[in-house]
Amino acid sequence: MAARVTEVDWQTTPWGEISLRRRHDPILDHEVFEVLLNDEYLMSSSFTVAEQKLASLALGLVPGAGLRVLVGGLGLGYTAREVLIDGRVNQMTVVEAIGPVISWHRQGLVPLGHEVSGDQRTTVHEGDFFDLMQRGADPCTAASWDVVIVDIDHSPRHTLAPENVWLYTEEGSSALAALLAPEGVFALWSNDQPDEDYVRVLQNHFPKVSTDVVVFPNPLQGGTSTNTIYVAQVAGR
Repeated sequence: MAARVTEVDWQTTPWGEISLRRRHDPILDHEVFEVLLNDEYLMSSSFTVAEQKLASLALGLVPGAGLRVLVGGLGLGYTAREVLIDGRVNQMTVVEAIGPVISWHRQGLVPLGHEVSGDQRTTVHEGDFFDLMQRGADPCTAASWDVVIVDIDHSPRHTLAPENVWLYTEEGSSALAALLAPEGVFALWSNDQPDEDYVRVLQNHFPKVSTDVVVFPNPLQGGTSTNTIYVAQVAGR
């Protein structure tokens, strides 16, 4: 029997029709939230271990307290919630381009919505992270963030929009490094295996660069799946 699917919300956006759906997955045996854009899957709560590790890896490299964190992409909130778990974080600004995603959090239509958006340390900025980065516009301004985390595109080679490619170039990597305070960290989620060409680009702008392949059980495919986390750190004072 097919799992019953509930359409929680549906709206039109400049990118097309977006919908939030909820269903009970009989294989995972828990409730799953999914976001579709023009009937293509954009995000899911089925597997979130890599999104959570994206934040914990980055924050684990940064010393001190009173940390300021910039997150590109709100999604279903798993990365943002992991940032807030770290008690050293004093401020988290999340940039999200899709207005309905922001409203779902504020209305509590997604499981972590109120927890993330209702935290006094959280500011949600509606805007295109890639455009703001390229223009150096607020909040993507230089030398102020301890951690910058991005979870938007599928990978540096599989972007959601052609103009997003800029972020993964020499110029984009230089701009990311300029955002960070001394010893600051940039972390990126990818659905693909490590891309050595992109690693070399990062190495031209960050003295410390690594990749972490996150392996997690995937009972839907009868085995395991992997995601990649890129971590790049600027020098200290």
